[in-house]
Amino acid sequence: MQLFATASFAPPPSLRLRRDPAERILNGLRAAVVFLLTASALMYAPHLSPALNVANVLVLGPTLAWTVAQYLIWYRRPELPDWLSAVNPIVDVTAVTAIIGGYAVAQSGVLALRSPIFLMYFVVLAGRPVASSVRKAAFISVLAVMEYAGLLVWLWIANRIPLAIDPIDAVLTARITPLDEAAKLVLLAVFGIVSTYATSWVEHLVREASKESTERQRVVTRLVQSELDTLKLQLNPHFLFNALNSAMALIATDPPAAERMVSELSDFLRLVLSTSSEQEVPLERELGLLDRYVAIQRVRFQDRLTVTCNIEDGVRAALVPSLLLQPLVENAIRHGISPRAGAGYVYVTARRLGDKLSITILDDGVGVRARRSRERSRGSGLGLLNTTTRLIHLYGEGHEFESGPRDEGGYAVRITIPFRLGRLAPSRDGAERNEELSTAVKS
Repeated sequence: MQLFATASFAPPPSLRLRRDPAERILNGLRAAVVFLLTASALMYAPHLSPALNVANVLVLGPTLAWTVAQYLIWYRRPELPDWLSAVNPIVDVTAVTAIIGGYAVAQSGVLALRSPIFLMYFVVLAGRPVASSVRKAAFISVLAVMEYAGLLVWLWIANRIPLAIDPIDAVLTARITPLDEAAKLVLLAVFGIVSTYATSWVEHLVREASKESTERQRVVTRLVQSELDTLKLQLNPHFLFNALNSAMALIATDPPAAERMVSELSDFLRLVLSTSSEQEVPLERELGLLDRYVAIQRVRFQDRLTVTCNIEDGVRAALVPSLLLQPLVENAIRHGISPRAGAGYVYVTARRLGDKLSITILDDGVGVRARRSRERSRGSGLGLLNTTTRLIHLYGEGHEFESGPRDEGGYAVRITIPFRLGRLAPSRDGAERNEELSTAVKS
């Protein structure tokens, strides 16, 4: 165990934040003790000698003023000054030493050394593990021992304490025995060592807990990342299975159309693989994937399908979950447009609302009842389920997801996520891109 932490073993910031309220509590206890001592001094003032009253005023007055000043100057701040956790115990230890020395000068050295005020040294040291660093605790411990030892030497040199070797004679004749004072010094030194060790142990526990918490958070992040990757991998085979089935159905009736569908599918998968390692991509890349996907569906549905995109200026660089639009549009086509006999449309919009990005996918398909019946019979709905799960993992409560029937018929999915800009790849003008995409997806 290292008692003096180096920079590489510095306690984590969380410990410093915990020490701040601890120092406030200790200062509150200090204020209560000083107020009680001041009240007691005022009550006993008529019965004490003028010299003792002067000693009380000289010690308690500055200590009380320093304690109150802290509340007036620093306690409205979010954090107390770091040096305060060193200055406060220095003031406390020095005040205890001063009051013992003052009583010895004003009245009697024997009375001063036998006063219970000596126990305040231990009270000051007891608060070090929760409010100080190891260096500060060690310094305060040494300071307490040195001040009391210096006080004893000064009182002995000044002949203010009569000495007696025999402890019994010392009690009977109102003298001080060196053995008793040496024992008090040893006890104070041992308590200082224990206080410093306890401070070091607290830092060690907090440091280990912080490391474990960081490692645990890293593991959780990896698990979430793995789950997100799994969800993405579920979407690709799901779409691939549907697209290959459509291509196989066209081979017998329209081989050129089947060939075009396979070619478009190849382009689509090439784009998917280019973003397979990213959880968030710019919206423009998602629109590129949607462009290739709609081109595949155009081979199958011909003039029965119209897909229109309305993308607000300035949102193409916004980050969105990869493979967000394609599964939702596929869900709309497969469960809304495909079952109906006539033509249908899917309408995709994206716009910025303050610090949020709003994305809407509308269709005029068969409606919610038919969709639910179809999804139950075919075990579908994977696009919506995976999308909601990924949004929860990526944004938590920072997103909104709504899906349900439209009043005018069909189905709607609305997604709101935080608006964050990513790096947009060099491309043609946004208006030109909008026009091209709209042309590509309309039949």
